[in-house]
Amino acid sequence: MYRDFFKRIIDFIMSLIGLITASPIFLIVWFLLAVNQNGKAFFVQPRPGKNGEVFKLVKFKTMTDAKDKNGDLLPDDQRLHGLGKFVRKTSLDELPQLINVLKGDMSLIGPRPLLVEYLPLYNEKQARRHDVRPGITGWAQVNGRNAISWEKKFDYDVYYVDNLSFTLDVKILILTIKKVFVAEGINSDTSVTMEKFKGSEN
Repeated sequence: MYRDFFKRIIDFIMSLIGLITASPIFLIVWFLLAVNQNGKAFFVQPRPGKNGEVFKLVKFKTMTDAKDKNGDLLPDDQRLHGLGKFVRKTSLDELPQLINVLKGDMSLIGPRPLLVEYLPLYNEKQARRHDVRPGITGWAQVNGRNAISWEKKFDYDVYYVDNLSFTLDVKILILTIKKVFVAEGINSDTSVTMEKFKGSEN
């Protein structure tokens, strides 16, 4: 009953309240990023949702579009500016995703929506992460976020799918608040963002 009915109702109500409550912060971050990035404050990208259906994910844009002399984007660490680092560290970049939750593309809690190009790379078990709506935060995020391997992350995602409950969602929410304050696991060991998934051996 919770998985199929009450979870969506809670998502809608909490995302609506969240957007209204956080609107002053939302507007301030939007303005500062727009000034710092030539008017570009939002990052919009297609992502697979429940059952692999693609939707447009919205986040605050934390990196510039700076390119090298060949017209290629510079490495992430060279495009991530001071304000962007702060927005990422405080997880404020995730705030616009409340709009996705309100629309029903996402849930507050669930496996993170990854790149569309990863869809054919998942094995049968990993693909089960799409049995539920993706979330702003999830079991993998409170157990390492970008600091753990892709395989471990997918194991956590599938665990969530198999054990989805109100109790687990409350636990994840509490742990997420803690993670935001201590800013753990934002980057991988070798990059300011997570390295791309190239498929698993098994």
